[in-house]
Amino acid sequence: MRIEVHFKDDVAIMSLSGKFLAGSDGPFLRQKVKDLIDAGTRKLILGFADVPYIDSTGLGFLAGSRVTAQNAGVSLVLAGLNEHVRRIMDGVRLTQFFVVVDDEASALSKVNESAIPAAGADASPVKTPKKKRSTTAPAAE
Repeated sequence: MRIEVHFKDDVAIMSLSGKFLAGSDGPFLRQKVKDLIDAGTRKLILGFADVPYIDSTGLGFLAGSRVTAQNAGVSLVLAGLNEHVRRIMDGVRLTQFFVVVDDEASALSKVNESAIPAAGADASPVKTPKKKRSTTAPAAE
């Protein structure tokens, strides 16, 4: 898996190429998305035009990226899914949680819309469990 990140105005475009298979691809790409968001990116396009195949690692990356983006208030659009990748995502019912468009030009238009949801229109917000705060002081060693 190869990635190329470039910017068009305030939109980060992460173009992926190659088969998305188990291994180090998922964690590396997840970190790349996190780094972009941490650097202030609020509009992100993941380009899949050159990804012929995706396995569970790639699906996990997409799910994790969606949660990360939504929790940070980032607009995320998937662009250029081929028929095979789209069928796999549809099969596990993951497509409904994303804004998916045909190409980068459509993605740029979509991500720049004022109130694009970070997930599909019918997706509910991602809830993260709240950590309980301790009211006692930590024990001295």
